[in-house]
Amino acid sequence: MSRRYLIAGNWKMNTRSREATALAKAVVDAIGEDTPVDVALCPPAVYLSVVADAVAGTPVGLGAQNLYPANDGAYTGEINAGMLTDVGCRFVILGHSERRALMGETDAQVSKKLQAALAGNLVPIVCVGETLEDREANRTEKVVGTQIRGSLSELDEVRAAGIVVAYEPVWAIGTGKTATPEQAEEVHAFIRKLLGELFTDDVAAQIRIQYGGSVKPGNAKQLLGKPNIDGALVGGASLKADDFLGIINAA
Repeated sequence: MSRRYLIAGNWKMNTRSREATALAKAVVDAIGEDTPVDVALCPPAVYLSVVADAVAGTPVGLGAQNLYPANDGAYTGEINAGMLTDVGCRFVILGHSERRALMGETDAQVSKKLQAALAGNLVPIVCVGETLEDREANRTEKVVGTQIRGSLSELDEVRAAGIVVAYEPVWAIGTGKTATPEQAEEVHAFIRKLLGELFTDDVAAQIRIQYGGSVKPGNAKQLLGKPNIDGALVGGASLKADDFLGIINAA
């Protein structure tokens, strides 16, 4: 089954308003109106509206880096799915390793956020991945499998085909280290097999699985050439238009 590549830029806590606008416009101008690759930009929450204006009417989608799983209420500092769609978001990143490690997010919390995202008509990008200690102890499949099962625990097969999974080995995020294409493909194939067990093989074949972890123009083609790698969740390289466009071109 042919799956359309998704290249998403996670800007994390970087950029300011002027930089965000310039970066978004550079991407929009370069990819044009007709691209065979899905592209999303995920700026800091305070710049979502700024980037929304820059990508309005173009194929470039807007994504958020997180959400809170409640409709409305007394949740100071939080942002919900309705607010995100209100400013033009189509995607939302959930369970990124930095939020798991620094903010203590659990699989159960990611599961609730996933349900809220789907209820709000957002495409969730659910992140999973192991630490260097896990990999060296041969616990990659155990850790990733536990995260997949927990994060998708309340998901049914009807809606499962619409999610995106991002495999991000923690040891390769922002370190300059990258899983080899073979290492990445091995885990992606494991994830797809597990998705088939949780849902159906047909559903698993529809779910896009991105790779994230020091993706650059120089290694993107080799990674994206693997059969189970359906795109990239790009960190540092998404902050430079030429680098991000190089990855899009590789796709």
